[in-house]
Amino acid sequence: MSPQLAGQVVVVTGAARGVGALTARKLAQRGARVALVGLEPAELKEVAAQCGPEATSWEADVTDLAALRVVARAIQDRYGRIDTVIANAGIALGGPLLDSDPDAFDRVIQVNLLGSVATARAFLPALTESRGYLLQIASLAALTPAPLMAAYCASKAGVEAFAHSLRAEVAHQGVKVGVGYLSWTDTDMVRGADQDAVLRQMRARLPWPANKTYPLPPAVDRLVAGIARRSAHVYAQPWLRGMQPVRWLLPSLIATVGARDVAKLAPQLKATAGSRLRPVGAGGEADTTARATS
Repeated sequence: MSPQLAGQVVVVTGAARGVGALTARKLAQRGARVALVGLEPAELKEVAAQCGPEATSWEADVTDLAALRVVARAIQDRYGRIDTVIANAGIALGGPLLDSDPDAFDRVIQVNLLGSVATARAFLPALTESRGYLLQIASLAALTPAPLMAAYCASKAGVEAFAHSLRAEVAHQGVKVGVGYLSWTDTDMVRGADQDAVLRQMRARLPWPANKTYPLPPAVDRLVAGIARRSAHVYAQPWLRGMQPVRWLLPSLIATVGARDVAKLAPQLKATAGSRLRPVGAGGEADTTARATS
């Protein structure tokens, strides 16, 4: 049991599977009381049961601010306080922009970016009272733009910038804000992306270590350690820290290398365009969003 986490109330969005579910379980093992927010009620209840008798599950759509505010008040009433919120809900879409369904593309932005904004709006009043901590889950995609992943990269770059901006706004109120970074981690989202042959080939062309899929438990262990410290930056894979000093080089490099790779794969992209009308995977960083109930 961790003295930094014992007794704390931690809210995890997108907690039905993947990073969110395992983070909730590991936080509970370290003494935290967890409130799980997401779409799939049966899966959420199952994860909550694994987290002990004080864990609860709540249905809420992270893009529905009114619903999230209802859930935030209900969780605060249930536990008396909220100490930490992990804004983890996210989905992904892969493929060329012009082949993607516009509604599906926009949905990635709505869930990943605007859903994170709504999560902050709903829970910041409680975090201000407790002088708490908000961890925004970003991605390697925030550091490294990638062709065929425009919606996901834009949304994750957006949440990183949002969290950095918010950190300065709320610091005087005693609230800390962190950003969590993950590379390709073994979740439903990544496995879903790998089912697409072109995306799988594009990923294989990335330089080591960015082309590997990393096991989930060690990644979550690092996230939980960062949550206990209320860190400004948390890296699920240690090498991601080294990307920060050179990130300014990456857009130009990827524009050159990515353009070459996309050109080579253009015939396959054209042949399989019709299969890219829906998200390639959801649940890696979260489940998808949900209707709102308390």
